[in-house]
Amino acid sequence: MWNLQTALAIFGTLCLTSISGYKNGKVEKSCESMMPEHHSQPNTTASPYTLTVNASKFSPGDNIRVTLSGSEHFEGFLIQARDATNPDGPAIGSFTLVDPEISQRLTCNSIEGSAVSHTSNAKKTEIQVIWKAPSKAPPTVQFLATVLAHYKIFWLKLPGPVISQGDVTPAPSQSTTVMSTKSASPSILPQPFTSEGCGTSKSCLIDPVSCNPSVDTNCFFLSYSTLGQTVSFELSGPAQGYVSFALSKDKWMGDDDAYLCINDEGRVSVEAAHTTGRTYPEVSSKSVLTDVGWRVSDGVIQCKFSRSIYTPQDPVRFSLNNSYYLFVAHGTAEYGMIHRHTWQPLISSHHQIITGPPEILTGSRSPLLMKYHGALMLIAWMLAGSTGKLMAAYFKPDWPEQTLFGQKIWFQVHRMLMSLTVLLTAVGFGFPFVYRGKWSTRAGAHPYLGCTVMILTFCQPIMAAFRPAPDSSRRWIFNWLHWGVGNAAEIIAVVSMFFGIRQQSLLLPYPWTTGVLSAFVVWTIVLKLVLKLHKHDVIRKDINCKMIQTESEMKQNKLFKIIYLYV
Repeated sequence: MWNLQTALAIFGTLCLTSISGYKNGKVEKSCESMMPEHHSQPNTTASPYTLTVNASKFSPGDNIRVTLSGSEHFEGFLIQARDATNPDGPAIGSFTLVDPEISQRLTCNSIEGSAVSHTSNAKKTEIQVIWKAPSKAPPTVQFLATVLAHYKIFWLKLPGPVISQGDVTPAPSQSTTVMSTKSASPSILPQPFTSEGCGTSKSCLIDPVSCNPSVDTNCFFLSYSTLGQTVSFELSGPAQGYVSFALSKDKWMGDDDAYLCINDEGRVSVEAAHTTGRTYPEVSSKSVLTDVGWRVSDGVIQCKFSRSIYTPQDPVRFSLNNSYYLFVAHGTAEYGMIHRHTWQPLISSHHQIITGPPEILTGSRSPLLMKYHGALMLIAWMLAGSTGKLMAAYFKPDWPEQTLFGQKIWFQVHRMLMSLTVLLTAVGFGFPFVYRGKWSTRAGAHPYLGCTVMILTFCQPIMAAFRPAPDSSRRWIFNWLHWGVGNAAEIIAVVSMFFGIRQQSLLLPYPWTTGVLSAFVVWTIVLKLVLKLHKHDVIRKDINCKMIQTESEMKQNKLFKIIYLYV
């Protein structure tokens, strides 16, 4: 039987494997195309890397030394040998390793070792491997290599030498298919953007309101202006990895026209992309951006570009003569690959025609419905619910004979507050579903805890409606269930709120909100402990003295609890 250490070791190995991604060179998915799955297009400029071999002729079973080297460092590679007359065909032959620390064999087309790749993204300038010719090799063989200088900078299927069998004359190598890249040549901006002209010569979406990106490093800024048949965009914001904006037909991510400014070790790539649902943006291979420029200073990424109002060469780009919501998002990036935005995106409050008259737009990162959700839940469980429980637990003796609408005062106040708790919880529970229209898969444990609270909350009035009479022999069952379900609902509600205040849609300041909520919870616990001790002390005195409290003592006890409750 496996012990705990073995299980943890296996689990750790699986975790490391899953997070390492393609840095470890396990790129069997790219065996056929030799194309990295990096959401980017290959470089078409002259490559600083070359493939060389130590022989021009071979026979089946021969070993050929293959060397990949360059005048610049590279982080990853994939080398294969293919039929020189069909470079898009399957890999042939097999490789053996010279240095297993930096290279590894891959299985392509069910042939073990038919390709070789890197073992890590450590920088290197040369690797060597040995290729063994198969028994049924084609007359001519060509070596191909995909080389990654960096995550988004790579050359696809670099052609290497062609070697031939015996007296066969090597055929001219076939050109390999390389996808074109954007033709925009970015330039470094000489100075930061400014909010001057917003509302008069250009439209602007700014957060915080009235900030100026030329002097405020915490300013998120998007502007656009129309000149003839083109629109110029300026985007700025503090971010470690990227800033982006998107044109959307609604207030939900998906099927959007997006533009990314990604900082990759001090250089910014400006890309047009398209989003489908909540998947990684698909970068366009078409050349639609012109007049591209960028700037990185004091942790602020700035970029600008122009594009035509209509882009028939790239049909996924939206026409700028229509109206859209504007999204501005930012987040981290690694090796040029963006991660999910760290804040809720800034979303314009209304549609805007991009080529329309200039105006200053307003927007919000926190939807009102989600704010209402949080406020109602706080009122329900930190005020109404907790006070209602205190009334039932500690204030019964204070109004022994007084009634309100035919019931004792403590019971009516308790029932009113708990009914208010149920009502506020039900209304607040519905707001996230109205806002999202579906279940949230990115909210962690919060929605599951919230559903549990909602179920327990509805159980309370149902149980109360069918509770036995006070003198019933089954009354104790109701009492324990009522007490247990109520306490469970309150505890889970508090835990749910701690998860909820970290949700992006609320945009609450961290860690202050956690501290304030923690202090309130501690105060509530202390209050209950003091009232519990006070109640125990009063009961103990009654038992020891064998006497009923005087009216003055009862008033003092009542006043003490009321003052403590108000505090």
